Amino acid sequence: MTDEQTRPYPPQAPATPGQRVVAGRYALLGELGRGGMGVVWRAQDQVIGRQVAVKELRLPDAESAAVFSERALREVRTGGRLNDPAVVTVYDVVTDGGTTFIVMELVEAPSLADLVRQRGPMPAAQAAQLGERVLAALQAAHAAGIVHRDVKPANILVAPDGRVKLTDFGIAHAVDDPRLTTSGMIVGSPAFMAPERVEGREALPASDLWSLGATLFFAVEGTLPFERATTAATLHAIMTEIPYLTRGHGPLAAAILGLLVANPDARLTAAQAQNLLTTAQGMRPTPPGGTAMVQPMTRLAAQPPKKNLRALWLSLAAVAVIGALVGGFFAGKAFETPTPDAQKQPTMTYGVNGQLRVDISDYYRCYNPTIQDGGIISKDDNNIDCARSHTVEVYEIGAILSVENWNSDDVKVAAYPGQASIQASAEAACATAFRSAVVPDTQRPDLTYRALIPTQGEWDRKPVESGDTPARDYYCLLARADNGPITAPIVTKVK
Repeated sequence: MTDEQTRPYPPQAPATPGQRVVAGRYALLGELGRGGMGVVWRAQDQVIGRQVAVKELRLPDAESAAVFSERALREVRTGGRLNDPAVVTVYDVVTDGGTTFIVMELVEAPSLADLVRQRGPMPAAQAAQLGERVLAALQAAHAAGIVHRDVKPANILVAPDGRVKLTDFGIAHAVDDPRLTTSGMIVGSPAFMAPERVEGREALPASDLWSLGATLFFAVEGTLPFERATTAATLHAIMTEIPYLTRGHGPLAAAILGLLVANPDARLTAAQAQNLLTTAQGMRPTPPGGTAMVQPMTRLAAQPPKKNLRALWLSLAAVAVIGALVGGFFAGKAFETPTPDAQKQPTMTYGVNGQLRVDISDYYRCYNPTIQDGGIISKDDNNIDCARSHTVEVYEIGAILSVENWNSDDVKVAAYPGQASIQASAEAACATAFRSAVVPDTQRPDLTYRALIPTQGEWDRKPVESGDTPARDYYCLLARADNGPITAPIVTKVK
């Protein structure tokens, strides 16, 4: 051993008269915060000489002392099993005067909840970076067999240098631990509780991912997606409502909405969410067995009041990315298997090596094409005035995995995600719009719809001349179920 290793710690200043010292070691310096589970103090470890955070736990009325004590010990064991830079380290648990204290790493940073309340919604790239770091912490926990069960803005600390820390594993459930819940007691914060938990099911790693989605919604929108005036109304909203993003766009919106899918089996996986959050920061998704590649980051300016209609479709891009993930989306119950959709026609491809040649604009929406292999849907060949007889109406257009820089014509696009993924995504997006107010419900029973998606060849096509760009949008088409003519516009104008 070196002299430095054997040298005793420098003597620490003794606690001042009247200062509270816990377990003869931790001098409490001041309160950092408090909540339903107790008070968190800044403290001085008089043995090691470092400042720490000490959580003084309060015994909930509904919980026995034995269960409460075991829960505190479990938080320490949980923290001890995790080694991730985004997880707050737990050092010790002590009992003093019948009260339990948990000693943790002191993080000098506000919570995400405080940060958004003070400064407003986060920029998209910053929210995506935060989400990716919290996701890494959750992946570490899940790999250790631990479900956090209380992911929310108040439990995420954000330092000025960008460091992110996930804290409060106090109600975390390890798969090899017995459940420590009291009958009838809601364990976790209702506004961030996944639908399967509202239904009384066991918390899963996917439940933490849903809570992360609700947390990221708050980060970019500044509001809670499901919080209502009462707990009952909040839980009802979680089970029955779909949140609407106004500030989040592109891959970030896709990640948020994909994490908030009600059915845990159809929800984004951690790997899928990570790739979307990476893309939202201006980076390429991580290839199998590889590492993400950084691209030059382009700051996104605020959307101007008026822009061509492409702005509207780009703002809805997230819908296209999460389509494959919304199993049970239209069902009344969160986990009900959807019935086959007789009105949905087979999806077709367009572009290089595709089934159709497509040249559809935001302005021209009505056509008289032949929908078959080798067919053409083009504003130059067969578009007409929607007030005249036509056979096809384009009722929805959306970009897939793209983010537009409003200061230029630059559009950042992720790598081709695979035809199966794009097809399922576009089909669900078209189904969403078909069953919305875009298509009047009085006419809907007599209509069919289908999606058109780009091939990989079209997605990756290199421009051959100025103004020539690959087509990466999906298109949703309406037609009569009897293949008859449409004599008046169907689609409701959306402002």
